[in-house]
Amino acid sequence: MPAYWVARSKINDPAAYKKYTDLVPAIIAKYGGRVLARGGRYQIMEGPQKFQRFVVIEFPSFEQGVACFQSDEYNKAAAFRREGGAGEVETIMVDGGDATR
Repeated sequence: MPAYWVARSKINDPAAYKKYTDLVPAIIAKYGGRVLARGGRYQIMEGPQKFQRFVVIEFPSFEQGVACFQSDEYNKAAAFRREGGAGEVETIMVDGGDATR
């Protein structure tokens, strides 16, 4: 069953944040991920107006998505946004499908 990495971010330092975003696509591909939405047009329908960038990535499984996020490669790339406050991010991994049935 596919799983989805969903992230909301606020970019505080575009130049430093770009160092992170330049590295991430290859890392995602290594773990079988496929970007469904990254940046682009959005409209906040409900909730805080804090975030201005949204990302949705599909992985073949929940485990592959978590492995990608926890990988050394990803954490080295994420250091560009984590250290020095280049960006603020909330990330979740969620299984695809309707688990309430």
